[in-house]
Amino acid sequence: MPNIRIFGGSSHRELSQKIAARLGLELGKVVTQKFSNQETCVEIGENVRGEDVYIVQSGCGEINDSLMELLIMINACKIASASRVTAVIPCFPYARQDKKDESRTPISAKLVADMLSIAGADRIITMDLHASQIQGFFDIPVDNLYAEPAVLKWIRENIPEWRNCIVVSPDAGGAKRVTSVTDRLNVGFALIHKGRKKASEVDRVVLVGDVRERVAILVDDMADTCGTICHAADKLLSAGATKVYAILTHGIFSGPAIPRINSACFEAVVVTNTIPQEDKMKHCSKIQVIDISMILAEAIRRTHNGESVSYLFSHVPL
Repeated sequence: MPNIRIFGGSSHRELSQKIAARLGLELGKVVTQKFSNQETCVEIGENVRGEDVYIVQSGCGEINDSLMELLIMINACKIASASRVTAVIPCFPYARQDKKDESRTPISAKLVADMLSIAGADRIITMDLHASQIQGFFDIPVDNLYAEPAVLKWIRENIPEWRNCIVVSPDAGGAKRVTSVTDRLNVGFALIHKGRKKASEVDRVVLVGDVRERVAILVDDMADTCGTICHAADKLLSAGATKVYAILTHGIFSGPAIPRINSACFEAVVVTNTIPQEDKMKHCSKIQVIDISMILAEAIRRTHNGESVSYLFSHVPL
């Protein structure tokens, strides 16, 4: 693949290396460091003039530092005369702040979109945006890839009773995502309605649907403190489900998430590697990881060659 360079930010080096290896490329040389006053400094270590540049940086860990590092890397490549700069952001930062739901609240996802465009990004590749309308915050092309094909593959290979399962959305907002999974598996659908006291605190849960004597699979785009999915799992077991699995694209797992999962009744909590999970897996044996590096790598290859990426919406690359 001529005229292509892939650089990895510091947020998820393992994923960057897997993507580069899948494409048969070496990761580009880049040095990131912090001055004593905590300013981020980035130095691109090779020539990018006239090259098609891809920068892999996920919105995780120290999110503000990761975002600033990505913006500086994009700008560094742009002013070094790269022909095109694509930001590959597996987990988009600030994606939950996508609307004004109260007075005087910001739409931070739109602000991040503006910052990426101003920095010089020509295209964005991301995965399972919290709200797909975030694509409309940009004036540049956005490829919102789906983990769904990899999730379906995992379900068929790892849950023996998947034909007798019911797929559950832990909130009304994820219903569309879950019905897409149920249609592909040809199984039942249930919904949990939750009432909240605060943005991160669930008050009550109501189950809509029959889960008796069936394997319940909770599907959502992300889990942060895991209060929602743990409440949902308890509700499903008390309603007669035989086993409960949770499958999530972005496993943020902050605050009390790991103790909650350990004490909850899950058979497994399955996440993709859009966010590094090695440290969390050491403290929680229930966490399992689906590798999505081949989906991102194939999206990069197709984008570089000017091919359509829509094949990836329903297939996992071999």
